[in-house]
Amino acid sequence: MLITNVVRPPGATRLLLLAHGYGADERDLGGLLPYLDPEGRFVTVMPRAPLAAPGTPGFSWFDLGPDGADPDAVHRATDQLDELLDAQCAEHGLARAEAVVGGFSQGAGLALLLALRRRAGDVARPAGVLAMSPFAPAVALDELDPEALRSVPILLQHGTEDPLIPVKHARALAEALAARGAPLVYEEYPMEHQVALESVQAARAWLERILAGETPAAPIPEPPPEGPVRAVTTATFDTEVLQSDVPVIVDFWAPWCAPCRQVAPVVEQIALMRQGSYKVVKVNIDEEPALAQTYGVQSIPMIALFRNGRLERASLGAKPRPQLEAELGMLVIP
Repeated sequence: MLITNVVRPPGATRLLLLAHGYGADERDLGGLLPYLDPEGRFVTVMPRAPLAAPGTPGFSWFDLGPDGADPDAVHRATDQLDELLDAQCAEHGLARAEAVVGGFSQGAGLALLLALRRRAGDVARPAGVLAMSPFAPAVALDELDPEALRSVPILLQHGTEDPLIPVKHARALAEALAARGAPLVYEEYPMEHQVALESVQAARAWLERILAGETPAAPIPEPPPEGPVRAVTTATFDTEVLQSDVPVIVDFWAPWCAPCRQVAPVVEQIALMRQGSYKVVKVNIDEEPALAQTYGVQSIPMIALFRNGRLERASLGAKPRPQLEAELGMLVIP
């Protein structure tokens, strides 16, 4: 039996199940309700995940190992939420087919599975899925039911600056769902691994449409244009860096690195100011560990200057532009 936080306004006619993310608890998403459901039309059920989340005061729906999420643990957690949905709908006299399931991060991935997975028997699907910054690896696409995919509306929201679950994973999930005919609305916001006021307001508008019996869908928006610092990979490093006719500044970084985010605007400024004299690129060491090993990247951010195919100088840490340029041996310009 899951511990739950239940908010039941007197006039509620539907059920909203919200599952929290890793390291949180059953109180975590309650702060969204004044913005998400100000009229009190939903009985909102917020369960606590059953596992302790190591390194946090909160809880986890499934453990994360070196190889990612354990599929069996993901299924067990989905079953628990499915049973809770049935029990809460029965307790409050509300229809399962009119319920909306949702969540954040781990909880969002489980909500997608709960609503869309293949299952035996004639079980009513929820009326919609609200997936906020979903943990996409938890969603096994080959386990989803084609009919459910084509009938259950989905709102998928993600932050473009998310350091924990890169936005490209959410976009890939959205594209895969859309390709399978899902009625999907996909939105990106300039936020990290969090919920922003703008995203909650958009979720409220989406819920209004679900309550009105609509099936919202929209084309997936184009990704934002790439900034002045282009990403390079192991496959493109030789061409873009080692064979470049001009010196190349390489920003070795990772999404989880706060100093990397601090120095990123400085690197972009250098790219704009030195255009034509220097090329400026970046390498995500989480995605390109071989490059990090080759060039001895043990601390990040490491901003390196390559000239004539070799690493000439490097600067460690977040620094102002004049200091960074000086350490790279560049003529400092005002």
